[in-house]
Amino acid sequence: MVSADSSPSDEQLVADTLGGNDRAYGDLAARYKSRVFGVASRFARDAAELEDICQDVFVQAYFKLRQFRRDSPFEHWIMRITTFKCYDYLRKRKRDSPAVSVDALLESGYEPSAPQAPAPHPQLERLHTALAQLSPKERLIITLLELEERSLQEISALTGWSIANVKVRAFRARAVLRKLIQNQL
Repeated sequence: MVSADSSPSDEQLVADTLGGNDRAYGDLAARYKSRVFGVASRFARDAAELEDICQDVFVQAYFKLRQFRRDSPFEHWIMRITTFKCYDYLRKRKRDSPAVSVDALLESGYEPSAPQAPAPHPQLERLHTALAQLSPKERLIITLLELEERSLQEISALTGWSIANVKVRAFRARAVLRKLIQNQL
């Protein structure tokens, strides 16, 4: 099945890939690369981590392509994988990063070698600092709901949480974020 612009549909590319045509998967990945990178860029700290997340998304999608049920668009399926991979990276980062306060660093004699450029706006800096202190689930819900402006239904579909659960998590995450920001004042 070929569309009017002569590019094969997602369904055709999936079928071709499952039939052994790896080039078809390359076309499918190229079609969704910008969407996957766009979502992952909101979670990654740097370009290397962004590349890692996106590579993991496309590798997992390739190896689990037989599990794609075709009851929803391929785009929804790959974006759900992307969301879970981003969440995995947030959890891993939280688990692997030691909790060291600025005061503890200064008390230990640490002095930065060069001054850092000032943040463009103090409130934005406080927001980023507070977001970094959220748990992975809290940061995920705030990012999807507030930064990406996704609907409750979209978040529910991406995370597998019920809409009621998304609402509760969003309420609690906002409360934690508000408290973290207020503590910085």
